[in-house]
Amino acid sequence: MTVNGLSLNFHNKLILAPMVRVGTLPMRLLALDYGADIVYCEELIDLKMLQCKRVVNEVLSTVDFVAPDDRVVFRTCEKEQNRVVFQMGTSDAERALAVARLVENDVAGIDVNMGCPKEYSTKGGMGAALLSDPDKIEKILSTLVKGTHRPVTCKIRILPSLEDTLNLVKRIERTGISAIAVHGRNREERPQHPVNCEVIRAIAETLSIPVIANGGSHDHIQQHLDIEDFRQATAASSVMVARAAMWNPSIFLKDGLRPLEEVMQRYIRYAVQYDNHYTNTKYCLCQMLREQLESPQGRLLHAAQSSQEICEAFGLGAFYEETIRELDARRADLLARTPEAVEEPAEDTSGIIKMAVRFDRRAYPPQITPKMCLLEWCRRERLPQPVYETVQRPIDRMFCSVVTVAERKYQSTLWDKSKKLAEQTAAIVCLRSQGLPEGRLGEDSPSLNKRKREAPDQDPGGPRIQEPALPGKICKKPFVTLGSSEDNLLEGC
Repeated sequence: MTVNGLSLNFHNKLILAPMVRVGTLPMRLLALDYGADIVYCEELIDLKMLQCKRVVNEVLSTVDFVAPDDRVVFRTCEKEQNRVVFQMGTSDAERALAVARLVENDVAGIDVNMGCPKEYSTKGGMGAALLSDPDKIEKILSTLVKGTHRPVTCKIRILPSLEDTLNLVKRIERTGISAIAVHGRNREERPQHPVNCEVIRAIAETLSIPVIANGGSHDHIQQHLDIEDFRQATAASSVMVARAAMWNPSIFLKDGLRPLEEVMQRYIRYAVQYDNHYTNTKYCLCQMLREQLESPQGRLLHAAQSSQEICEAFGLGAFYEETIRELDARRADLLARTPEAVEEPAEDTSGIIKMAVRFDRRAYPPQITPKMCLLEWCRRERLPQPVYETVQRPIDRMFCSVVTVAERKYQSTLWDKSKKLAEQTAAIVCLRSQGLPEGRLGEDSPSLNKRKREAPDQDPGGPRIQEPALPGKICKKPFVTLGSSEDNLLEGC
């Protein structure tokens, strides 16, 4: 079946379910090694993804989607490109489409989470909260099907009423999606409640698109042969496995489960090779160990505070050292071929002096900020107070600020997650451009220490109470949208 330009068959497939904190790259690759046909990444929130920049990581041979704080939100590689489905949490069709277009060249499919019952998802109108808004479901899925080049799927839970469930899935099918995954429990039920195979069967018999059965780990799936039994019990096209795969991803292996020690060592190797954060690696290994957490090896894992210590706990110390040497050698080679550029302030055609800087609160003493330093300098020089013009980008709610000092404008090219942070970065650009101290730890700013310190959340020289910034509006100035004649303020952001 070719959908939206990519062949991805959802019939008779073994699928790794999307699982928060579990479905990162090492687990997905391991599941593929053991026989999974398709792997879903963990749910990633649309607003978080829209803050990310796509980066080709030549050291790891991966594609990374990196947040403004340099944290990797989503990492993928060529090995899984044709079999990984990107699952997003969203409650807005336009944001969903923007995320799909951001990742579509690096994944095989796009999925919308419509079944997660946890508060972190539902409180934003995402996950299972969407089940009570069929109009929004239809708009999100229709927009994705029409706007992306990848097959679109969604994952739902059943509704209390069979009639309501069937009406919903028929409406979902009409949006043109390629397949639908159904967790056979309603949003109030948890794994200890029995999965409702009969409702999944009724859905499969009603729809013409593939139905993927999910929710069988607790009651049905203990070994590989059980996956087919669950598929037949539900009459589904395919089966999506969550907890059973989390406990031992070799559940996908036709020859039967592999020893847990072997599975964990293979997982750790992928985690080190792809620079997975040790806390995530540790979490996934703990899920595999389960009742063995109190064993000597479990206690070593619990005490580990780095990837190296995890490797040593599993007899992989030499592997860790060798892999790190290889990665360091690749990194050194890349640096030798690409000399590091020195960041200098640059003035663009709009007359704004720009630098790529960000405000890190940890680098400054308590109650000392770049804005305070800039205000103090303006007072000493008998200059008017700095004036900040801040806009919010509607699509991802990020902020960018321009500060005017002595009729010159300064701005960071990086967007921030709050108005206050954006103004601090603009102040940093001004101070660095002038060669002035910005209040960082270790800097000598005696004049600041003599003044009465202001609360860290106050804007020095500004009003004590400010109205919150509105999306697409400038603060402290007549309101304008990003599409106005004042767009030149934000060129290059």
